[in-house]
Amino acid sequence: MARRHSTADRLRWALAADICSLVRRTPGITRAQAARELGISTGTATDLITRMRASAILTEAAPVPHGRGRPTSALAPHPQGPLVLAVEITATGWRLAEAGIDGRLNHVARAPHNGHDPADVLTPISRAIAAETKARAGRVRAVSVTAAATVRDGAVAQSSVLDWKRVDLAPLRMPRTALHVSNDATCAALAESRRGASRGSRAALHLAVLTGVGGGLVLEGAPVLGATGLAMEVGHLPFGDPEAVCDCGARGCWDTVLGTKPLAERLRTSDDSSAVEAAIARQDPAHRTAVAAAAASLGRGLAGLINTTDPDIVTLGGIAPALLAHSRPAFEDSLAEGLMRCLRDDRPRIAASGLGDDGALMGAVEIALDEIASPLGLAEWASGGAVGRSPSA
Repeated sequence: MARRHSTADRLRWALAADICSLVRRTPGITRAQAARELGISTGTATDLITRMRASAILTEAAPVPHGRGRPTSALAPHPQGPLVLAVEITATGWRLAEAGIDGRLNHVARAPHNGHDPADVLTPISRAIAAETKARAGRVRAVSVTAAATVRDGAVAQSSVLDWKRVDLAPLRMPRTALHVSNDATCAALAESRRGASRGSRAALHLAVLTGVGGGLVLEGAPVLGATGLAMEVGHLPFGDPEAVCDCGARGCWDTVLGTKPLAERLRTSDDSSAVEAAIARQDPAHRTAVAAAAASLGRGLAGLINTTDPDIVTLGGIAPALLAHSRPAFEDSLAEGLMRCLRDDRPRIAASGLGDDGALMGAVEIALDEIASPLGLAEWASGGAVGRSPSA
């Protein structure tokens, strides 16, 4: 009998995790729609949602009328349910956001860096996380950090924009919460594949041109990380000047020729992405050669990545869409020349990012929710594993 109960319990939490996934992917989904998606009876769905409400996981929002018939209620995060905190660390500052089971971002705090020393950067972030965790009374289950850095085995191996080497982000861990650390381009790629322009694709490649070139590859909904997390550091592919020394220590990296940092010097502007994008949009005749060279570099490098990763869609972020908009011929010519013949007439779709500046934060939330909204994570929450909650019946 105990074994049958254990099996039924595992099945129940597996279905609960599937419903949470549907709530993330389909905002406004109803109980009946979830039942149809999962192929379960309405009675099973009703029983499951009742248990999830009792466990403070989900609730049903105010009924929404849909033509004739009884109004339906959308599934939504419980007001006392589990939360994740997502932190984005960029070259110039940081942002903190929270999200519930539905993954919707609620921006909490942001500030510029006061110096680039790890302690100067991490101390104010840690304080903000601690304050939010305390205010949420045991609801925060994970802190997920996305950083403009090379991440290896859950720590920052190096960051050229922050001038960091081997920085452990353990100061951002709160008691009884999980800590996740991920590369920003990887997070953006994951978010695009689940909630953005590449949603529903089998193999999605994301490329972001910011200070340098960042990339991420998502296969069947999961990011490609490699053995230790270093996969898809595309900015350090040898697509640049072989004599140029990159901040990472290698020679000839793509980052040395493509990104806001090298392009700002040629356009005579600051290396802030908005300033570089504005300079590209002005179409100054004196800068056309520099913009065309950057667009050609983007096309040539992207061709190599398409040849090796075989995506069905490519999303572009940062200043990449601006390069295409204002120097498309240079991009297209280089892309076509670099693609294998079999791909020239059947290449993957190329689209601008659908999530904008929030892509990396959304991806960080997705990584955390994959854990806390898993069958095991939900079972732990319902058993009273969070600080300040008593076990559910």
